[in-house]
Amino acid sequence: MGEFVDGVLTRLQEQFQLDSIAEALGVLAASLVVGMAVFAAFYLVWRLLDLVLRSIIKRSSRIDETSASFLKTALKFLVLTLGVVQALAATGIDTGAVVASLGLAGLTIGFAARDALSNLISGILIFWDRPFVIGDLVEVEGHYGRVDQITLRSTRVVTVDGKMLAVPNTTIINSTVTSYTNFPHLRLDVAVTVDVSENLDHVRRILLALVRKQDGFMTEPPPRMVVTALNDYNTEVMLQAWIEDEREHIKMRFELRERIFEALNEAGINMPYETIQLAPVEVRQVG
Repeated sequence: MGEFVDGVLTRLQEQFQLDSIAEALGVLAASLVVGMAVFAAFYLVWRLLDLVLRSIIKRSSRIDETSASFLKTALKFLVLTLGVVQALAATGIDTGAVVASLGLAGLTIGFAARDALSNLISGILIFWDRPFVIGDLVEVEGHYGRVDQITLRSTRVVTVDGKMLAVPNTTIINSTVTSYTNFPHLRLDVAVTVDVSENLDHVRRILLALVRKQDGFMTEPPPRMVVTALNDYNTEVMLQAWIEDEREHIKMRFELRERIFEALNEAGINMPYETIQLAPVEVRQVG
């Protein structure tokens, strides 16, 4: 029985060269271990660089949060890409051939991933052009909120109702972006409609009294009321007042509208609204 087993093993060894396979698997396992160790070393380097960057950013007043985010993203991509290349080289793979293959494959992938590449390029343009920075209040595609993060693919905006919007960078580059924090102050415009028979000077005194010497409103430039439209049955006016903190403009606009409504009602100012009057129609039967 023992001779039979030895014979079978001998035949298998001759047929499949088991020693060579075992040796090859051993070499492959060792190469994989070395490759993973090399990549782990590069990952550790990235973590250390990240800690150093965080420390430098905290101490430096010249590097804002937007620049810091972009630098960390670019550095992470560079270090980890080098880590992958070196890990492949450590396993015995010809990295030159791999890079050449990736170059050819990149052309094919590029056609299939035009949007992703466009977002990447747009992200770089946003960083250099800097229409806004992290923490700014912006309005994009009808959505208003605070810029929370700028990545190479998208810009994250947190809306006033707590939603997180990931706006593709291409959309931002190709659309109009309204920034509410590029300048230190902001003007509130609140439209009001009064009856055509009302005294506009009286209305002006009431409206201006609501914002003069009030907390949050500026005295220079002074607030004013302007007439925006003269209609058949009403007059449209607008109260314009500058506020000190542009981040409070939504809250202050809502509060000011309510105060305007209460003040005009208390003063007996008529604020007409459109009405539709339905009159009965007499139907006569013919014949």
